[in-house]
This record gives sequence, C-alpha cells and structure tokens, in this order.
Amino acid sequence: MARERYHHGDLRDALLDGAEALVRERGADGWSLREATVRIGVSPSAAYHHFASRDVLVRALSDRLVARLGERMARAAAHARGGPRHRLVAAARDYVRWAIEDPAVARLVFAAHRAEPGDAVSPHPHDVFAAELDRLADEGGLPASARPGAEILVWSAMHGLATLLADGLVRLDGPRALDRQAERLIGAVLTGLAAEPEPSSPWPLPRTSHTERQARENVGGPA
Repeated sequence: MARERYHHGDLRDALLDGAEALVRERGADGWSLREATVRIGVSPSAAYHHFASRDVLVRALSDRLVARLGERMARAAAHARGGPRHRLVAAARDYVRWAIEDPAVARLVFAAHRAEPGDAVSPHPHDVFAAELDRLADEGGLPASARPGAEILVWSAMHGLATLLADGLVRLDGPRALDRQAERLIGAVLTGLAAEPEPSSPWPLPRTSHTERQARENVGGPA
C-alpha cells in the first residue's frame, strides 16, 4: 500500500517523478495516470488522494517543470559574463536549449500552459525575462518607452526559434550555432525596440495566465 512506502508529500513527488519519466519515454500524451502509479508501485486509488485525474497530474507536473526552467534561466543569467545584455542573452539561450534538449517535456509544458492555470510558479520564465529587461532599461540599454511588454516580444522570439528547431523546420549545426542564433535574435529584438518611435498611446500589453494571476494577487483577489 502507498502508506507503507511513502509519506504524504513523498507520494505526490514520486507520482510526479514517475509521470516525468513516462513523458520522456513515450511523449507528452503516450501514458496514463494508472501507468504512473504502476511505475512507482502503488495502487491507482492511492494517486487519487493527490491527483483526481491525469489532467490534474499533468498540470502539476507542468508547473514543476516551468519552475525548473525558470531556475535554469535565472542561473544562466547570474553566471553570464558581461553586462545586462549578456545576462538576457544567457537566459534566452537556455530557454531554447531546454526546448531542444527535452522536446517531449517542452511539448507537455506548452500544451498544459494553454489551459487553465495551475499553482503559482516561481521563478517563472516570464519573470526572468522581465527582470533582465528591467536591469537593461535601468542601465540605459533599453529606452523606457520600449520597456512595457518587451518581455513578451523576447519570449515570442525565443519560443518561435525553439519551436522551429524542435519541429525540425529549422536546423543548426550544433550547440554553438544554436547559441549564436539565439544571441542574434535577441540582438535583433533589442535593436528594433531601441529604434521604434515613442508611441502616441501605450502599447497593448499581452496577458498570460501567469500575468493574470499576478494581477489578481496584486489587488488582493483569489490566486
């Protein structure tokens, strides 16, 4: 029985570990909640104390993986040599690397985050991009008028490159070429932002499930 092998929190983590392994073996959709329980040696009924369905398990796994990605990007930025532009490039580069290195996991994350938001994720990749762009703007590397919403433009560029590479529509010769392409793309986005005229009215700000959650929390609404 599950209670003989796992404490309450351990079983939840073990189920997430089992599901993550199945994603890497079979892809984002090629497994079931029952198979995740079999993987760790517990009955399906034990899993329902933590995850009422496969969709709930997928959402929790996606949140865990997004937080892990955010940590990786923040770590890459912190270890970058040079100023804020180098930090942003490092974070963006690791976003693309992650999607290419772990394509099944990336597909699960991207699909899950189009659905209803799960738990709060920290650090979120969006927040990493935003923090690095704030730093760049504070040090004069980005006009103040171009800063609002710039993280969405950077994220769009990196996600587009990652998706094209993961789907085989674009090919590059090795990790070094990938890194240089990410660097060039970030440079192009920043050059465009620096050159755009100051708008006569504020740019529309795209929203994500993450930013909508933040907005609710900032006004004291439900998470």
